Amino acid sequence: MNQRSFASAEYALKKKRTRRENFLAEMERVVPWSRLVAVIEPLYPTSGRVGRQPIGVPRMLRMYCLQQWYGLADEALEDALYDSQALRDFVGIDLSRESVPDATTLLKFRRLLLDNDLTKAMFEEINAHLAEQGLLMRAGTIVDATIIAAPSSTKNADNTRDPEMHQTKKGNQWHFGMKAHIGVDAQSGLVHTVVGTAANVSDINVAGALLHGEEHAAFGDAGYQGVHKRAEAQGPIWHVAMRRGTRRKLNEFIEPQYLAERAEKMKASIRAKVEHPFHVIKNLFRHRKTRYKGLARNTAQLLSLFGLANLVIAKRSLLDCHARGAS
Repeated sequence: MNQRSFASAEYALKKKRTRRENFLAEMERVVPWSRLVAVIEPLYPTSGRVGRQPIGVPRMLRMYCLQQWYGLADEALEDALYDSQALRDFVGIDLSRESVPDATTLLKFRRLLLDNDLTKAMFEEINAHLAEQGLLMRAGTIVDATIIAAPSSTKNADNTRDPEMHQTKKGNQWHFGMKAHIGVDAQSGLVHTVVGTAANVSDINVAGALLHGEEHAAFGDAGYQGVHKRAEAQGPIWHVAMRRGTRRKLNEFIEPQYLAERAEKMKASIRAKVEHPFHVIKNLFRHRKTRYKGLARNTAQLLSLFGLANLVIAKRSLLDCHARGAS
């Protein structure tokens, strides 16, 4: 049994438990670590080579999750691990015996995930775990999209913006970047499908790709008007929001229009669940701008982010399942 260093022993005796420690303790329990490790391990470099041996998958996976949760670059995560005892305890690093894996090691791990499409496999594994817990239903889907800004500056080596990103107008504001299109389970609010496109791609063009094929009903905002006519979106019954201008003209004192307004409110209450994953990745995980160049890299990261967001959204239910299992 390893002996604690003086620094870690002193930290363990402190009286206040921070919000970061509470969050990491919860994630320790709800993330299906063994399942995710099993997805990555067959493609991970093995030991036996000359020189420094590869760091184990469990430790690298924990570092990768920390990077997504706290919106840190490779070098920033390395510095944060040196600064924070809570992060080191989560990863399992004791500075009295070893150093923190450097930023290059994490970069190579991210490239391994990208080159082998492992972020998608991890996303699917997380959803399979949630489905087994009875948290991911299949009866209905809510579709929506959000813009992720990309750097618009041309002050770089190529003197150009990212050619795979585009600009689009939302309201009176122009945005440059990409769109994250998601399909969300209408009952639980968990994301089951993620598609990344340039920002100028219309939401309705991606609607069919966000369906899993088993739903009976689908919901969307006014941007999806006419989606029921598209061949790729056939199957479910579509409930699309009325255009804002049309809705403003409804007269609540006329019964048919009053009922139409009530129906719009009911549809809006269901569609509200689609905003929860966006809140988690943009506000909690601080992912408001693309970190990499190109749609493939950024879509791969979105799959990781939404997979981890699903665990945050389902956290209370998963912890209850663990508590029942322990008892």
